[in-house]
Amino acid sequence: MAKTKKIKRIKIDADRCNGCRGCEIACSAYHAEPRFSSINPAKSRVQVITHRLRNIWLPVFAGDYAPAECMGRDVYTIDGTEYDECAFCRAACPSRDLFKDPDSGLPLKCDMCEGEDEPWCVKWCLNDVLTYEEVEVPVEEDEPEPLGEVELGLEALANKHGLNKVMETLARMQVAKKA
Repeated sequence: MAKTKKIKRIKIDADRCNGCRGCEIACSAYHAEPRFSSINPAKSRVQVITHRLRNIWLPVFAGDYAPAECMGRDVYTIDGTEYDECAFCRAACPSRDLFKDPDSGLPLKCDMCEGEDEPWCVKWCLNDVLTYEEVEVPVEEDEPEPLGEVELGLEALANKHGLNKVMETLARMQVAKKA
């Protein structure tokens, strides 16, 4: 039997988007501190890329942070309009302010409104542009399981102090706990 894993994703039907930007408002309200205390679309993890004259609206979700500026400088032509490759990029990076918190400058990433039944942007999308789904995808047999928080922490400590030092410390902690 093939191994599978469940992934969460948001499907985007850009043809249905009318640019209401309700997704940006819902996202920024959900992620406000305290929750729902303010609305600031600049803090949203989804941004609607627009070309108003051609009636083009495209929601783009924040992805992983890129610590360096990418080398891609391609230009895409869609319906006779040219778009810079950066316009469709999901990453926060040093070359632009998109998907960075305007107050702290820290990168933003879509977390699918963790803990909720579905992301708030999907709940408040009035035109069914955004659809949330959980799908099973096959996993290669030799593909390692992603590391959890403890494993990532131990790996960082081992890289910094050496595996032997971490193991000795864990052994001392175990002995002290038994005593």
